[in-house]
Amino acid sequence: MKRLIVWMIAVLLTTSVGAQIKEPVGWTFSAKKKSADTYDLVIKAVVPKPWHLYSQFTPEGGPVPTKFTFNANPLVKLDGKVKEIGKLQKIQDKIFETEVRFFSNEVTFVQTVKVKAGVKTNVTGNVLFMVCDDSQCLPPTNKKFDIKLQ
Repeated sequence: MKRLIVWMIAVLLTTSVGAQIKEPVGWTFSAKKKSADTYDLVIKAVVPKPWHLYSQFTPEGGPVPTKFTFNANPLVKLDGKVKEIGKLQKIQDKIFETEVRFFSNEVTFVQTVKVKAGVKTNVTGNVLFMVCDDSQCLPPTNKKFDIKLQ
């Protein structure tokens, strides 16, 4: 009986640790109204140590860069490109044999959009991202989002 209890505890601990590693990045999605017809979509990633999240502007041959896909919506027009706000780090990576660009701790991505004044709608899409630490990388992950514009 004692062995069974120890075995069950070991399985539960292994499962909970594995679940934490599978998706270490915490995402929040919101909209900030700038004017009657303009919003900033604010997408924040919290990246716990020792993980880091790659920039959208990571060169080819390196890890998978963060990429945003916005679903078509006739009421919404993207204005410019997604901006990155955070402490960008650049290093020559031994594994990828190229310069890599990444964020640790947190980064905020901002996409400006225009809508017809007074229109309420949602912006949907997904973010494709990859995280690594000093010894391993997790597979690229897609995170869906749905942001209300009010």
